[in-house]
Amino acid sequence: MNQEEDEARQSSLPGCYRHPEVRTGISCARCERPICPQCMVSASVGFQCPECVRSGSGTGHAPAANRPRTVAGGVLATGDPQLITKVLIGINLAVFLVQQVVGDRFTDALYLLASWPVQGFDGVQGVAEGQWYRLVTSMFLHGSYIHIGFNMLSLWWLGGPLEAALGRARYLALYFVSGLAGGALTYLLAAQNQPSLGASGAIFGLFGAMAVLMRRMKYDMRPVIGLLVVNLIFTFSWSGIAWQAHVGGLVAGVLVGIGMMHAPAERRGPAQWGSCAAVLAVSLALVLIRTAQLT
Repeated sequence: MNQEEDEARQSSLPGCYRHPEVRTGISCARCERPICPQCMVSASVGFQCPECVRSGSGTGHAPAANRPRTVAGGVLATGDPQLITKVLIGINLAVFLVQQVVGDRFTDALYLLASWPVQGFDGVQGVAEGQWYRLVTSMFLHGSYIHIGFNMLSLWWLGGPLEAALGRARYLALYFVSGLAGGALTYLLAAQNQPSLGASGAIFGLFGAMAVLMRRMKYDMRPVIGLLVVNLIFTFSWSGIAWQAHVGGLVAGVLVGIGMMHAPAERRGPAQWGSCAAVLAVSLALVLIRTAQLT
């Protein structure tokens, strides 16, 4: 019975575009044509077919359409493949250093806060009072060495593969959209005087997108799912963690990841950036709803 099921599954797979008699579950990372082991050429992410490898191996004078592209359709960047990840880590570390040097007055001015509930006291204001920048600045603040250590290790582990798979622009969009979505959900659901800070919303967005990427490439998903489960257990078992940011970032990362990885090739750009715009629109709606409640 198991053998029959396996034969049925194999027969349902497409044939290699060069060897139709060979069934395969692997597709070219650029053109998405099915390719068999004989035709696979290892690339930075996944495999490419011989034609795509030849079209991207010229002297640099080929049309833009023939330039090597990532699995998500982004132009394959030259130079450091982890440049944006390193820049993000550097910014987070630099901001944390300023926090240690300047102290609470710097952190208090930038962390995420819905509204200060004491009437007539102008010392602290939040997003509801017009300080919308806190939704962005709070993404680069951290509360302790352990806090920033875990987040930056996760960013380093997840960021490199995703930056290579998405391309720099799409990867950066995923990071910020996930972080903003996490901040928006925190603003909506957390107590109005509860401060929130950290890159966790963006990091959980990377987790979500990584799961989508691994499924798209037919890789073993158990490592990333196991790590995600462990992080979710910590999220809901430890006090003082803004679970709203984690959940909001994770959902945003999955949605943007689906839009990035599964966009039809013929309208890939509009579908990918449209998914980012849709998540941002929902995040903005959450912010407006909460602001209306508090003002």
